[in-house]
Amino acid sequence: MDFILNRYRNITVLLVVIVGQLLLLAYQVKTSKDVPLIRVWAVSTVTPVEAALEFVRRNTIGVVEDYFVLIHVKEQNDALQRENGRLKIENNYLKNELSTADRLKQLAAFQEQTPSKTMPARIIGTSTGANSKAVFVDRGSVAGIEKGMAVITPDGIVGKIVAAYPTASLVMLITDPSFAAGVVSQKNHIHGTLKGDGGPKPRVDFVQNEETVDKGEWFYTSGDDRIFPRGFPVGQVASVSNGHSTKDIYVTPSGLQDGLEEVLIVTEGVHQPIPEPQLASAPVKILPPPDNAASTGAAAQAPPALSTDADRLKRQYQQVGEDQKVTFGAGFKVPDFSKLGKPAAPQTAAAPKPPAVKPKPAPEPADADTADADLAGDALPEKVQPAPAKPKAQKPGVIYSDKTTEILAPVPPPVQKKKSIEP
Repeated sequence: MDFILNRYRNITVLLVVIVGQLLLLAYQVKTSKDVPLIRVWAVSTVTPVEAALEFVRRNTIGVVEDYFVLIHVKEQNDALQRENGRLKIENNYLKNELSTADRLKQLAAFQEQTPSKTMPARIIGTSTGANSKAVFVDRGSVAGIEKGMAVITPDGIVGKIVAAYPTASLVMLITDPSFAAGVVSQKNHIHGTLKGDGGPKPRVDFVQNEETVDKGEWFYTSGDDRIFPRGFPVGQVASVSNGHSTKDIYVTPSGLQDGLEEVLIVTEGVHQPIPEPQLASAPVKILPPPDNAASTGAAAQAPPALSTDADRLKRQYQQVGEDQKVTFGAGFKVPDFSKLGKPAAPQTAAAPKPPAVKPKPAPEPADADTADADLAGDALPEKVQPAPAKPKAQKPGVIYSDKTTEILAPVPPPVQKKKSIEP
């Protein structure tokens, strides 16, 4: 080393001087961003070295550190997963209990509303038949269940009891191929027979092609089978089409849509009326009726309502019935419509009768002069109407009738008195 320094001493000194000069210049010179050039060199030189050292530390010491730290994190993660699974099972159980409580509440409300006597039961199993659609319920002959009783839910019919055992009963569902029940449509009251075909939608048979059955129309039990009381819902028409002689009608059963868990067994059935179909129309706000005074004034000022020829002909028929005193729909009397449309015969006005006058009662004649006055009074008309109850004060020479009008009577000619000749 000393040999090299002694041999290349001049060059070594020169290099040290040049490097020192460069450092001094770098310290004094600044870049365009006002950063010393020596700092830029230092950062550019140290940064790659630091990146390499960090890479080595992260892939050696960091991996070991993370391993020992994450051991406890994994245990916590496993504990949280077990807790999450337990909470899920508990949540599902509570949901099922809540759903069961709601169904039992609906069954209790339905039992109070329906006039038929029912007994609640729970589905406990299904039949083992390949094509049969049957289930077992936890009510048997010990509870009073008999073969042939109807099984329903608040939404619709389910099936019927085909076998009653001491502690359980076998229920044939309406989708079973051997099931049949009498039904009637809600809108047009078309009778038919509900039959299962093994699928999810039973069909309605024996409905002629001439009958009218609409898609979406409800079918109800008709009570003709003597098993299901009349008036229980069956389902809505899913599809309808004309067949060879009868319609092909398939119904979506309303009692099987939400699954079967709790049902009602009809122990004593009571027939109910078929509910009237509800019109699917939007609600319309209607104002309250006006009072009599306002309606009378409005009717007096309202313009005449428009009417058709049929309305005018109906009014003519009603007028003929009123004229002939015939009430339509009551009795067998039919008005005479032969004169309908003919003009009525004109009625001639009767000539007015002359007012009848009553002669003034004459006083008893005292002498010949009064007798002559009586003769003059005989010329008055003979027909006299009764005088009013309270006649006015009569004037001489005036005769009063039953009206308030004064009628002047003809004044008799003056009577000349005869002079008596004394003997």
